[in-house]
Amino acid sequence: MIRLLCFIYGLVCYLAFFATFLYLIGFVGNLPVPKTIDGGTPASLGKTISIDLALVALFAFQHSVMARPGFKRWWTRFMPQAIERSSYVLLASLILCLLFWRWVPITQEVWHLHAPFVTTVLWVLFALGWLVVLTSTYLINHFDLFGLRQVYLNLRNRSYAPIGFRTPFLYRIVRHPLMLGFLVSFWAAPVMTRGHLLFAAAMTMYVLIALQLEERDMATYFGEPYRTYRRRVAMLLPWRVRRGV
Repeated sequence: MIRLLCFIYGLVCYLAFFATFLYLIGFVGNLPVPKTIDGGTPASLGKTISIDLALVALFAFQHSVMARPGFKRWWTRFMPQAIERSSYVLLASLILCLLFWRWVPITQEVWHLHAPFVTTVLWVLFALGWLVVLTSTYLINHFDLFGLRQVYLNLRNRSYAPIGFRTPFLYRIVRHPLMLGFLVSFWAAPVMTRGHLLFAAAMTMYVLIALQLEERDMATYFGEPYRTYRRRVAMLLPWRVRRGV
């Protein structure tokens, strides 16, 4: 019964993530969702920047701190190991929902591009970025990344084994295609308001800091194979000249 409840919990967490992910696309792209990055009631500039940066910081704090091995070891003293990843995913989704709800827009435009060709290219990049994000998760095992594999194996009373270090397809071009996809989608905007710019810049700063922490953990966990991979493959920019091994 406990294993079944863990599986149901993991499934609910996954569905919450997927709904939040789809909403994030609409939120950033000002697509037909109830609240978008440029929707809502503006406030004073100082208050707006404080609220919006606090929301991004809350997401960044949860996303980075709870991903660290030390926190995982501490956290799993109070919960079944099988639902650790699902709980992480659920909390991240809830914080994103809070960000959607409480985000305060700054609607003054930084740029507004009208040329049909340019706007089409940016919309294609926007869609391509999200496609890269989703594809990247499947390349490294989508269901393990979001906790479903763990609760499924637990339901079957089978031991969990990590996926291991692999570099399929996009991971041979850049080390973090998932994050690259997010950044492309955040910045590919035919209309860039100051609020959208604040969001994109803050998220970019978070990604660059978070990747340093993740790279350190990966090098510690996988050892020389990852350090060799890091020397041979660029982190985010695929056209960067590779260094010799």
